[in-house]
Amino acid sequence: MHEFFKEYYSVISHSIEFLAALTGVLYYKKFKFTVAKYLIFFLIYAFFVDLIGSYPEYLYNLDLYYLIEGTLIEINYWWFTIFWFFGIVTFISFINYNILKKTIYKKTVKYVFYIYTSLFLIYCIVNFEKVFLMLDPFLMTLSLWAIFVCVCVYLVEILQSTKIIYFYKSIYFYINAAFLFWILLLGPMVFYEIYFSTADWSYIILKYQIYLGVNVLFYLTLTIAIICCEPETI
Repeated sequence: MHEFFKEYYSVISHSIEFLAALTGVLYYKKFKFTVAKYLIFFLIYAFFVDLIGSYPEYLYNLDLYYLIEGTLIEINYWWFTIFWFFGIVTFISFINYNILKKTIYKKTVKYVFYIYTSLFLIYCIVNFEKVFLMLDPFLMTLSLWAIFVCVCVYLVEILQSTKIIYFYKSIYFYINAAFLFWILLLGPMVFYEIYFSTADWSYIILKYQIYLGVNVLFYLTLTIAIICCEPETI
């Protein structure tokens, strides 16, 4: 089992991300004139973020790891902190801001994003080197909080509107549901990042299993939503 995850974790992960991105490209015309088109842009973005973020593995396999060894970018924590966590908050904030109807909810999403961005930037500046050394629990928790608030605001609005009658037909519901599912399952993992060490392969394999399972369900949900849901005009 250990060897399987060492060898195939990246392949499976990249494959499911590529499938989601490819599906989005193939169905782009379907959502071209709706806000949902930004989901397709996000899936393409997410695929390349994860693909490029594996640069330490690529360099190691090519015997070129010495090029980054001993530098701040030796480990890819900084890449995923900036381009993944900040990226997904930006995406879900943007999507929900554009689909929400009530001004108070739109303002909530907007100010949550402003607060998140301000705290994120200040923390990164003050703790510059720490960003390169680990997936910082504060930044990850902050990101999960921002996503949670944005999703909850969306859910509250549809509960208060006639959209609740046909919510299961809306691609925006599945986008928010997928993100809520993602943060609820991976959120607790934030507090165990300090145990991520090659000295404890049991934890590493468990983490890989959880991440892989959650990511597969996350991307499959979005892929199926793109295929099955009809375009909506906001």
